[in-house]
Amino acid sequence: MFSTLEVARWRGGARTRAADQVAEETPVALEYNGISHVVMMASPADLEDFALGFSLTEGILDHAGQLYDCEVESAGVRVALTVASECFERLKAQRRNLTGRTGCGLCGAETLQQAVRRMAEMQSLQQSTGATHAAGWLPAQGEVELVREDIGRHNSLDKLIGALARRKADFGAGAMLVTSCASYEIALKTATMGVGLLAAVSAPTSLAIRLAEESGLTLASFARETGLAVYTHPQRLS
Repeated sequence: MFSTLEVARWRGGARTRAADQVAEETPVALEYNGISHVVMMASPADLEDFALGFSLTEGILDHAGQLYDCEVESAGVRVALTVASECFERLKAQRRNLTGRTGCGLCGAETLQQAVRRMAEMQSLQQSTGATHAAGWLPAQGEVELVREDIGRHNSLDKLIGALARRKADFGAGAMLVTSCASYEIALKTATMGVGLLAAVSAPTSLAIRLAEESGLTLASFARETGLAVYTHPQRLS
């Protein structure tokens, strides 16, 4: 979602007026069983996917079936989730065990490079505003299947995970592509869902590399049409 505003531009010393498309950003409150849990700054689109993806990657839910209802206010500032009682009880005490959870599918390096180009073509909000990140799902057949966008890089990944969970996707049979850096949290969310390969357009952090190494996640960065760098578990790339 975006708004169209009039702005002043300078080109070659001359001032002109022009229309500019600006990405919307709004606080989104997630409530579980009537209790407010967190407020996130996000793009007000695909909020059901975002809420489910966040709940899964934060360990609040084990699977999508534990989400009984998800109601988004029309203003997009509050999302009320009704979850299973056992999930609600452990909301603040959940612990993760990532070792051995990642998938084992092979993916070609050239396929990843082509997927990066394809995902850019699918980023409609980025093309309009230049202000958003995206996360894309690359299943085994090698074509980008689904993309979600948001002003926050973590939010775009949560939205994508939520959308895939609704489709009952096999997280172990594909790769995640992100337009951001490969931060610790991005790697953590990916490994938590059992995805075997994470490819980022920008650089990784040292903590993300350590997590990927320990959890069995293949971490590739600087993914471009011309190549990429693989930091952990390169055996998944053919």
